[in-house]
Amino acid sequence: MAEGEDREEGERRTEPPSGIAAAKSKARGLFLVAAFLSFVLSVVLFFGGNENEGIFVGLWVPSILALGALLAPSWRE
Repeated sequence: MAEGEDREEGERRTEPPSGIAAAKSKARGLFLVAAFLSFVLSVVLFFGGNENEGIFVGLWVPSILALGALLAPSWRE
């Protein structure tokens, strides 16, 4: 009887609707793209002679990733 109840509990778990999961996946992707682009921009600025601006833009990368982790948490099972 306990086995049947376990199966029912497993069936009761609901996965997020595919639209929400797709939106969260897209949001995570956008945050990663934004962080990568700011990294590339910082490298271009730094080696292009604008060292201070490159360092400033390079500091955006962890901030963008932290914001993404805060606003688009992953679904946990």
